[in-house]
Amino acid sequence: MAKRSARAAWGERPGPSVTVADTGEAGSHDDGAAVTGYRGPAPEGGGVPGVVRVSGTGDATAAHGGTAVSGYVHTLTVQQPLLREPACWPHQVGVVPLPARSFQHRGEADRLRSAVAGGGTAVPCQVLTGTGGVGKTQLAADYARAAWADGGLDVLLWVTASAQASVVSGYAQAGVELCRADPDDPDRAARQFLAWLAPKPGQRPCRWLVVLDDLADPDDLIVHSDDPAHRYSLWPPASPDGRTLLTTRRRDAALFGEGRRRIEVGLFTPDESLAYLTASLHAHGRTEPADQLTALARDLGHLPLALAQAAAYLVDSGETAAAYRGLLADRSTHLADLAPDALPDEQAVALAAAWSLSVDRADLLRPAGLARPMLHLAALLDPNGIPHDVLTGEAARAHLAAHRTPTSPDSVAVPAPVSRRDAVRALRALERLSLIDHRPDSPHQAVRIHQLIQRATRDTLTPARQDRYTRAAADALTAAWPAVERDTALAQALRANTGALARHAEDALYRPDTHAVLYRLGTSLGDSGQISAALTHFRRMVDTSTRRLGPDHPDTLAARHSLAWWQGEAGDAAGAATAYAELLADQVRVLGQDHPRTLAARNGLARSRGEVGDAAGAAAAYAGLLPDVVRVLGQDHPDTLATRQGLARWLGEVGDAAGAASAYAGLLADRARVLGEDHPDTLATRQGLAWWRGKAGDPAGAAAAYAELLADQARVLGEDHPDALTTRHDLAWWRGKAGDPAGAAAAYAELLADRERVLGHDHPDTLATRHNLAWWRGKAGDAAGAAAAYAELLAGGVRLLGEDHPRTLVTRHNLAWWRGKAGDPAGAAAAYAELLADRERVLGHDHPDTLATRRSLARWRGEAGDAAGAAAAYAGLLPDMVRVLGEDHPDTLATRHDLARWRERRGV
Repeated sequence: MAKRSARAAWGERPGPSVTVADTGEAGSHDDGAAVTGYRGPAPEGGGVPGVVRVSGTGDATAAHGGTAVSGYVHTLTVQQPLLREPACWPHQVGVVPLPARSFQHRGEADRLRSAVAGGGTAVPCQVLTGTGGVGKTQLAADYARAAWADGGLDVLLWVTASAQASVVSGYAQAGVELCRADPDDPDRAARQFLAWLAPKPGQRPCRWLVVLDDLADPDDLIVHSDDPAHRYSLWPPASPDGRTLLTTRRRDAALFGEGRRRIEVGLFTPDESLAYLTASLHAHGRTEPADQLTALARDLGHLPLALAQAAAYLVDSGETAAAYRGLLADRSTHLADLAPDALPDEQAVALAAAWSLSVDRADLLRPAGLARPMLHLAALLDPNGIPHDVLTGEAARAHLAAHRTPTSPDSVAVPAPVSRRDAVRALRALERLSLIDHRPDSPHQAVRIHQLIQRATRDTLTPARQDRYTRAAADALTAAWPAVERDTALAQALRANTGALARHAEDALYRPDTHAVLYRLGTSLGDSGQISAALTHFRRMVDTSTRRLGPDHPDTLAARHSLAWWQGEAGDAAGAATAYAELLADQVRVLGQDHPRTLAARNGLARSRGEVGDAAGAAAAYAGLLPDVVRVLGQDHPDTLATRQGLARWLGEVGDAAGAASAYAGLLADRARVLGEDHPDTLATRQGLAWWRGKAGDPAGAAAAYAELLADQARVLGEDHPDALTTRHDLAWWRGKAGDPAGAAAAYAELLADRERVLGHDHPDTLATRHNLAWWRGKAGDAAGAAAAYAELLAGGVRLLGEDHPRTLVTRHNLAWWRGKAGDPAGAAAAYAELLADRERVLGHDHPDTLATRRSLARWRGEAGDAAGAAAAYAGLLPDMVRVLGEDHPDTLATRHDLARWRERRGV
């Protein structure tokens, strides 16, 4: 009997056959249909169809594929799966992604080519790692296409490695096409292909490249089995002729090591971003201003995926780049709203969902359930660096415990405590998925996160959850903020993170009340010398608190108090006095006469009166305040001690330097007892005591006291702390006053370098150091150099502080002085005359600085040859000095002396 035959669907030759002898009745197929000469279906899984051949007579039942054969059968021949002949080289398996439109050549591409090149000396495996959207796949595809086009490959395999099954399937397909593997057994086919890749003696070398794109889990490259014989690695073998290129978001240690080089794929550079956006829009006949495209790239953090989708959105919607930026800046707009309807460049997901799978996987890593709530905190803070202690401190751990992702429906209702180690491991989980950069060796900026990952994370939160997480982040910042800002870099990082938090979710920081972190931010700004920024911050706080909480809310009143304080620090003593007076009236009405905040407002008002020029009034106000503070708060309350400090200071300003020194000495003993020897307030008291000791006539003793204080401040606060730098400033001053002007100038020169390094060139304290350096240069004999230095300083002071700022006016005063000392008395007199008019306008006729200007004007009139005019000016000044400062004030006594001298020189 003739045998039936069939050709394999994809092969050229039939495989071997098996003949089975059989007789008897024919059975039926499982579906009840009996067939004759039936060709069975392909085996499950897409294998090669078998062929049934029937010969002879009789009935038989064939079990192949469950098919029954009816007829007179003597033999049954079963055709086995057909095996494909190995493909000829060069051969490609898998589809390499098409190049993105406007593809940008990048530095990473050069690094990749350099790493792969070198023959047998090259590292055989390159791992491209980076967060989602940076272009890892495009870089790998670009390399693969170039290597293929250059003729440098015999075999190219591209595998999408997002799951183990797809890796096995890709290898199996390569096994079928290249080494006659059985397609019905993909596991064996994959292993056969991996074995084929390994070099063998005497075998023709094969130059191969295997690309494993988008590996989701390092464990996917290990096939696990209870049977050790079936457990194997899916990593391609090492070969002098083969190369492996892997792309992944993962950073697990298992991916790297000997023979595997890590290549971090980062963001576009600003130039690459601009070139990409320009080319993408130009391809569609669109142009946008370069400055707007540059700003858009910056707003999108130079993330390639974001730039591609933004360009597509602009083309599809017809919007301008400026309009798109406006939408992006609107916190009510979600990233999903800015996705184009059709994604460009075969992209699989919109930007808003680019990291969701990574977050899910990170949350499964140990300690399970903590990565997501940790990311929620990080999404609200500064993308450029979050201090380690903020995210691992007690407040942050409480948040993690309360919002841990449930790992099962039976998770315990009571949250388990989270240790600091658990918090660190949660950060490591996010790092392993490239959702953050975690650098514990930079503790002040330990965590960095892309701004769009933050935005996408915030978009997943309901308003109520975002408010809760915002307060939690604020708690974490407050807890991490040291009472003494010894570490200026940490203070700067905390300020940056608080500012970021306020930008992301300011409303939550005023519900149900104003969070303490906002006050801490403003105070830190001012204490670091950024007084203008502190003023801006507290003005915003006052406006926002008034609008949200009401004008009489205690938090609004507290913000007004802080604003008034920094007004005074900014040089606007009159404005501060007015603000304190208005605040005091409202606090008496709302809080009552004896409320601590009311007493604090009285303290601020007394200080402002003194700064305006009424030292006697300030001293009297402090003297009147002290009994009330003692009665309400007690002798040892910090506010009581602060009131005593204010009284001591203004006693000295009135002219009683010895009384001020004595008062400071008594205060020092009490502060040391109550607060401790190393408390910043105790150290500040020692600073005041040393100052007034010098003013009382003991400059050498003052210098020695400052030297002792400096050693303690360096130990407690740190050498670069602003208070320690201030002590160095005052020490140099009293060194000069003790008779060593050259030493003072040298000390100020050293201090200037440190203040510029720590505080910046334009910080008010840096300007003060330049001011005193110029003064002591003059005292050391270089009057012309001093005048030149003051002229340069004046230009900077006007630019930074304004023409009417008290420090600007002081600089003009000293410039005129050294101009006269350098040999130009007439020019000095003219400069003082101009300064006098401005000081009378800005400060008033009776301000001590105004009186000092009149005194200097009188002197240089005399030095210019008008002794009679000088005597007359001194005679007119003296009564005002007595009236304002008192008979025994040092400046009054000096004026009497000068009057007598110029009368004598006049010949009267």
